[in-house]
Amino acid sequence: MNARIASFGELLLRLSAPGAGRLLQEPRFEVHVGGAEANVACALAQFGHPVRMLGVVSDNALGEAALADLRRFGVETGRVRRAAGRMGLYFFEAGAMRRASEVLYDRADSAFAQQVGAETDWAGLLAGVDRLHLSGVTPALGEAPARAALAAVAAATALGIPVSFDGNFRGKLWQAWGGEPARWLRPLMAAADVLFADQRDIGLVLGRDYSAHAAEAAELAAARDAFAAFPRLRWLSSTSRQASSTRQQQLSARMRSSAGDGWHSGPVELDGIVDRIGAGDAYAAGFLHALHSGYDPQDRLDFALACGACKHTIPGDILRASVADIRAWMGASTADVRR
Repeated sequence: MNARIASFGELLLRLSAPGAGRLLQEPRFEVHVGGAEANVACALAQFGHPVRMLGVVSDNALGEAALADLRRFGVETGRVRRAAGRMGLYFFEAGAMRRASEVLYDRADSAFAQQVGAETDWAGLLAGVDRLHLSGVTPALGEAPARAALAAVAAATALGIPVSFDGNFRGKLWQAWGGEPARWLRPLMAAADVLFADQRDIGLVLGRDYSAHAAEAAELAAARDAFAAFPRLRWLSSTSRQASSTRQQQLSARMRSSAGDGWHSGPVELDGIVDRIGAGDAYAAGFLHALHSGYDPQDRLDFALACGACKHTIPGDILRASVADIRAWMGASTADVRR
């Protein structure tokens, strides 16, 4: 039976400028539902896992539309609470050539940020699940969401439910409320058996600087420090990206175990990128699916990287692919039409 997974975080609406246009260059937006944890939930549901979303949405048509979108992927939304307040938004402007893509957040004082601390029955919300997944986006939203994230992982730990955590550092969000990232992120990372983080995330939380090392040495040093600091941690993984332009990039992945073993996958050539938003969430979903499905470590990493790479071909925040689609991607030798 596929693992039952709960994903906790804020559902968002993304408003994108059409094509590669600037914001409001044309008087319209393309709208997508997203959010780091919701993106993971939707991908895992498509991979066959029973997935429930946890969190708060605004008690209005926007919140209902976002939940309906998740249900279309097979995510259970019955435990998401409706509350008065606004829906979190972000605006996205896709770059071109050397003009970087830009994200503009508009999620302050959302229903999630204001009301999420009201959750008290975490044992009930997590009943029957095999894993809790969350990310560093939630504590970056303010003290109430940060405390809610800590309460969620504390309940999961008490119930013996493994926790996966994606560092997902968002400097703009932390700066908006003057939060102290290391203070809140360290206990969340310490609760995880699976951590998606690179040397920058680990250095931030542990107060270390790995910049004097070459890339591979920095990654190894950070991994050793993370396993020493977090005894629960079993798997540490991250991706790395080389970008010559917004449309031409390379994506690689690495993974280390608490036993000291390491694996590498890639690079995968990303030629003609459609949309890179959500690629890290697709990677995390692929990793968790492969972990709970018993893939061997190298196949797990290769599958996760394929999920992250495939997401670059799909508009919106969410990977829209089955396990068979990802396997076909991994085995493809041509981009010709399949008939």
